Amino acid sequence: MSRPSPLSLRPLRPRLLTAVAAAACLLIGLLGYHQLLDNNLMHERRLATQRLDALTLSLDATLSRHESLPGLLALEPSLAALLRSPDNTHALAAANAYLEAAQQGASVAATYLLDADGNTLAASNWRQPRSFIGHNYAFRPYFSDAIRHGLGRFYGVGVTTGEAGYFLAAPVREQNQILGVVVLKVGLEAIEQAMAGAGDILLLADADGITFLSSERRLRYRTLAPLPATVTARLAETQQYGQQVIQPLADRALPLDTLQPVRLKLPDDARREHLLVTRPVGNLGWQVVQLGRLDEARAAAFSGAMALVFAAAFVIGTLAHLHHRRRRREELQQVYSALEQRIAERTADLTAKIAELQRTEAILHQTRDAAVQAGKLAVLGQLSAGISHEMNQPLAALQTFADNASALLARGRHSEVAENLTMISALIDRTGRIVRQLKTFARKESATPQAVRIAGAIEHALMLVEPRRRDSDARIHVSQDDPDLQVIAEAGRLEQVLVNLLLNGLDAMHGQAGAALEIAASRVDRSIQICIRDHGTGIPDDVREHLFEPFYTTKGADEGLGLGLAISLTIVESYGGTLRAHNAADGGAIFVLILPAADPRKDPHA
Repeated sequence: MSRPSPLSLRPLRPRLLTAVAAAACLLIGLLGYHQLLDNNLMHERRLATQRLDALTLSLDATLSRHESLPGLLALEPSLAALLRSPDNTHALAAANAYLEAAQQGASVAATYLLDADGNTLAASNWRQPRSFIGHNYAFRPYFSDAIRHGLGRFYGVGVTTGEAGYFLAAPVREQNQILGVVVLKVGLEAIEQAMAGAGDILLLADADGITFLSSERRLRYRTLAPLPATVTARLAETQQYGQQVIQPLADRALPLDTLQPVRLKLPDDARREHLLVTRPVGNLGWQVVQLGRLDEARAAAFSGAMALVFAAAFVIGTLAHLHHRRRRREELQQVYSALEQRIAERTADLTAKIAELQRTEAILHQTRDAAVQAGKLAVLGQLSAGISHEMNQPLAALQTFADNASALLARGRHSEVAENLTMISALIDRTGRIVRQLKTFARKESATPQAVRIAGAIEHALMLVEPRRRDSDARIHVSQDDPDLQVIAEAGRLEQVLVNLLLNGLDAMHGQAGAALEIAASRVDRSIQICIRDHGTGIPDDVREHLFEPFYTTKGADEGLGLGLAISLTIVESYGGTLRAHNAADGGAIFVLILPAADPRKDPHA
């Protein structure tokens, strides 16, 4: 058998090299496609995570907004009176009127009162044909949760109205005995509208994976996986979703928060692949789910892979014809140099902008500190008349005792001279304490939050407002759960906030007989709550919405610029706290100051 000659193989060599080069390019394209697809999926998941983080913050705020309202409604005496005497028509009318007013004031769907057996005695919709009165809701989980744990939460379709909502419930107690439960129903339509405007397919699923809110209504009451029989039985028992038929989107449990695409069965019988990204929300095990489309990721990966194929072909061709492309390499080098120069110029420009932003931020901090210091001086200006009187009294007494001491010394009555000197020493100490407190209050502090004792801050604030208190002939009562309560703040600025709130309370009761101001400090979880309540006329509705706006004031031009509450809010928020105000049910205004609690084991002056 004869061997092929080299001359016969030479025409085959370019074809073989071309085939090998083509295979190499295709292999690079295939590997690049998978790598680019993974990168695109990671990018999409990262963007989805950021969007969901923002959405979950909004959802958490919406869900927690009304959580304290059932407990407040439960304090209404008319509800307890109806629970004690269900047949009392006057008590029933009062409870219905109160629940109706609460529902309208809080802008919620409904409020109603259940007795200890779950029977509805009164409701905000008592005038409507489909009123809740007379229905028994003991089978609802929020009823049993409120009895056992003090707060019940539940989302479901109303068995009476057929309208879905978020239910909150709290027990009505009297002398540590639970008489019944007051329930609040909140509509979540605004959440679904916000989800619909997000642009992506968003689902809000409960702890069982059932989607009860969706940016696309056709995906409501679907489940991410088939439901176990126990869950199906529980749903039927609680009638959580009424008569809705729960259909699964998948035949098995889906992997969540991975780069692995999942295939879902949508209501139009189409099976499409999606990237699932979830985030927990609320206190009931809910989660918000985004169904990301993979079309764009695949198209971008395919385009990138094709670019890699052509790039590989170009490199191979470049290597094969290197001796013909030297000039091209020089041109490319010039392009690269120009690009690097542009990058360097852009980097320098960005560096300058960042420095400018930092300078602007420093100016803002200085302006804020100057505003706080100006607020202190404004408070001292308002108190100047009373402080002057406070100083003149001991100074006049010092003059009198000094003259008496001279006269007594001349007469040789040394024991009485010693008594006069003792009184002079006490007056000097009193005057020194006033001066030291004014100096401490007026001093400009550096922004170094640390542990501050609440009792000391209140004591110093009361010393500063004492002249105003005497002028108003008011009583100030202070109560604390623990005299060693501490918060993370700055002593001078915390005293400034307290002085502003105390002065506002005293001004609200000016000219009122028997004026009284109450200060209460207590621990709430990891925070300290300080409540300052006056017994004046309260805050008008048209004033409340502008209460913390700069330069908004209801006082005369010579009584303040309207910066006290605005500066106080700025100080409190800089420590991560909150400051809010509301009217008491029996009259007067209540300002609630909440600040992060400090470690009680640490020295507040360390």
